[in-house]
Amino acid sequence: MRLLLSLLLILTGMAAQAQKFSPAELARWQQQARQVSITRDTYGVPHIYGKTDADAVFGLLYTQCEDDFDRVETNYLDAIGRLAEVEGEAQLYHDLRARLFLDSTQAMSIYKKCPADMKLLLDAFAAGTNYYLATHPTVQPRLLRRFQPWMPLMFSEGSIGGNISVVSIERLKAFYSQKKSSSWIDTDLGRSDREPVGSNGFAIAPAKSASGHALLLINPHTSFYFRSEVQMVSQQGLNAYGAVTWGQFFIYQGFNEHCGWMHTSSQADSIDEYLETVEEKGGNFFYKYGTKLRAVTAQKVSLPYKSGDKILRKTFTIYRTHHGPIVGQKTEGQWVAVRMMNSPLAALQQSYLRTKATDYASFQTVMKLNGNATNNTVFADTKGSIAYWHGNFMPKRDPKFDWSQPVDGSNPATEWQGFHPVSELVQVHNPASGFIQNCNSTPFTVSGPSSPLAAKYPKYLAPDAENYRGLNAVRVLSRKAVFTLDTLIAAADDPHLTAFDDLLPPLLNAYQPTSAEKAAAPAVAEAIETLRAWNHNYAQTSVAQTVAIYWAERLLAKARARVPTAQPQLDYISFTRFALANTSPTEKVATLTETIDDLTRDFGTWKMPWGDVNRYQRLTGRIEEKYDDQQPSRPVAFTSSAWGSLAAFGARAYPGTKKRYGNVGNSFVAVVEFGPRIVARSVVTGGQTSRPGTPHFTDQADLYCNGRFKEVRFYPEDVKAHAEKTYYPGQ
Repeated sequence: MRLLLSLLLILTGMAAQAQKFSPAELARWQQQARQVSITRDTYGVPHIYGKTDADAVFGLLYTQCEDDFDRVETNYLDAIGRLAEVEGEAQLYHDLRARLFLDSTQAMSIYKKCPADMKLLLDAFAAGTNYYLATHPTVQPRLLRRFQPWMPLMFSEGSIGGNISVVSIERLKAFYSQKKSSSWIDTDLGRSDREPVGSNGFAIAPAKSASGHALLLINPHTSFYFRSEVQMVSQQGLNAYGAVTWGQFFIYQGFNEHCGWMHTSSQADSIDEYLETVEEKGGNFFYKYGTKLRAVTAQKVSLPYKSGDKILRKTFTIYRTHHGPIVGQKTEGQWVAVRMMNSPLAALQQSYLRTKATDYASFQTVMKLNGNATNNTVFADTKGSIAYWHGNFMPKRDPKFDWSQPVDGSNPATEWQGFHPVSELVQVHNPASGFIQNCNSTPFTVSGPSSPLAAKYPKYLAPDAENYRGLNAVRVLSRKAVFTLDTLIAAADDPHLTAFDDLLPPLLNAYQPTSAEKAAAPAVAEAIETLRAWNHNYAQTSVAQTVAIYWAERLLAKARARVPTAQPQLDYISFTRFALANTSPTEKVATLTETIDDLTRDFGTWKMPWGDVNRYQRLTGRIEEKYDDQQPSRPVAFTSSAWGSLAAFGARAYPGTKKRYGNVGNSFVAVVEFGPRIVARSVVTGGQTSRPGTPHFTDQADLYCNGRFKEVRFYPEDVKAHAEKTYYPGQ
């Protein structure tokens, strides 16, 4: 008792310096903390053990704050629409977008009605985060000095951006600032020069596995350090390992002792835009629906933003129809409303409950919550099942309309007609081919010859195009009869860059120089021969890879301006082929000359091995990392997924640098074998923590850059044998 009183006195004093937490709260949190044990293994990965699931959540949030409180806080500033309070007026419309779809008042109301088991988890989320702040008075939040249990209801989706990221902030700003845009289309949407984000998921059936057990590859492509690696265990049956997005309390991509799940971003059409015909009467707005007019709902919101050392406010009148919030206008009198999933409790329940699934049947039962609006799922379990579902939350619509475009909001026939049950989604279960792959590509090649048939489904269920990674994945998984964990890693790191199978032949065919032309430009002739001899595989030593990528980037940039404004959005393969068809042979060769000149100017020679140009560097650990050619960095062979690289490393030059530094691509990567005893390996981008100078800041960088993995410590005896330290929160 004396020890407890002493601890409470210490904590109360610490809290007085930092946040305002009551003695009763501190006593309650201290008691819960003693029910949590955290073991950090030799890579700093936290293995969190709790008496209850809520205890494990408490410990998870505490360790996340230990490793990177800034990312935890920033994710919530983003989700609840309060970035402008710390980053200024430039984020005002970002915050407005968040408030249009769900605000804190609604989240509080949902929290109050939550089932008891979910409320315990939400309370534990807030308690673990606040207890960290109470025990670390030197940590200065940018804004959030107390975390509330309703907050995860506004951040229930583990993907980057979630649903609302598809809503153009520029279009929103044009409407709500009354600066009407001449175009209602988001011109940045789908630009082919933007680094693609997404993921790869592979599953191997027992018949194609050397051990006779199902295998799973978990390979999300995100901005670096977007998720951390953890294990959560409780006496209530929780035992999940994998990647958790900073600030969330569920394993987003990972596995337990029975099954594993990998999410890939989906183009399954779960969101619709409605064109509302609007007219003004007596200072109020009305919209046409059928033969009648309905009142547009108007609401004033006041948003704070930072200006210098002051907090100012800007008031907006936001509008809604029964379809959803107004996010822009097409023409005068024609506004755009967006309808999307608005079920945060179901989304959060599904995100958490799937981590406790025990097999294919129970996992599919969790999916019946229909709370996942942005992702596909690749699955494997210890019973030998492998499976794939394309999307999850999916409204039923009249297929006579083109749902890829805004539909007429005045026509009642465009209303959603309920929702597709899980059984009606595009999916495969135990395909005869013995493999599943999805690389943010069409589900109709997901299992090679055993893939679903497109003709059986409405187009809006799977409008996804093929991409160069998808082509590569089918090639890699089809050609091998049997896989082990080692060969699955090799497949995930297969070096072939499929895009150059399309891109290079037209260039090589276009180069038909005379002897005089060849003599006048010997570098071009040598570069052509270098490209002709290249096998289209990435390698740190490859000069051909450097020349090919720099050349292709230039050629695509030239072609981009030639895409007709009325042209539907082009996928990566279609755009590449458009570029090849709409640049002349002379331009293709001239672009190579320009590429050689650029490389020579920047590096003194065009003969640059790819690894000398393409680098991994982590200096500060901040969300916005800084890069410096004069500071140490590591070579990386793999490259942008736009070229078909299964292992993705999106890199670019920054102000003041000539070399390229990666900031998006492979993040948490794992391979898992689902036998009687789980065997798994993993790697993260750099390390577990974001503090320079600490042991786990870049201790995995060498593994990551060279396609190597560490052993996952899943069982308590293995964790204990490789423990760095064991403690409880606040100790």
